[in-house]
Amino acid sequence: MSEDNMKELVKELKSQISIISTFIALFWIIEIVNQIFFGDRLDYFGIIPRNIVGLRGIILAPFLHADFAHLIANTLPFGILAWFVMLQDTNDFFVVSFYSMIVSGIGVWLFAQPNSITVGASGVIFGYFGFLMLRGYFQKKPASIALSLVVIFLYGGMIWGVLPSNPHISWLAHLFGFLGGILAAKIISNK
Repeated sequence: MSEDNMKELVKELKSQISIISTFIALFWIIEIVNQIFFGDRLDYFGIIPRNIVGLRGIILAPFLHADFAHLIANTLPFGILAWFVMLQDTNDFFVVSFYSMIVSGIGVWLFAQPNSITVGASGVIFGYFGFLMLRGYFQKKPASIALSLVVIFLYGGMIWGVLPSNPHISWLAHLFGFLGGILAAKIISNK
């Protein structure tokens, strides 16, 4: 590898770390502010099903978390899977995040229990999972297929999260985020 290629690779890696770190820092800052200054009331900006005001949650919910345990549970998978999404092209992160957030949010808004509020980044995380699982299938490139297999090996158990199990966990956000990630994989592979 030439020196110029190495410099470009290091620059790209720094950019990826910066993007992921910025999002994780936002999640943590918002939760700290929410807990300390607002007594957890910012969660009311989450997705409220079939309520016009609740539509704002489609964009805001991934940045809000029910508590620190919820945020801790989302932080590591977000960081790792987001970086895997960026491996082929850093811009894929923004495309996959967008589709996962929108499809997950709309699915929750349409089908979740009335009078509930859904918050958390797990819909987006499941979008990354769906994207990474199916990108190899859609692109048919050896590197993409290999990454899909690695993700299935490391995170394959996540697939059970798209099924109803715990009444306090939004399996609908997981399911629709997963579908949004698959949609993003199809769209990106068609480019």
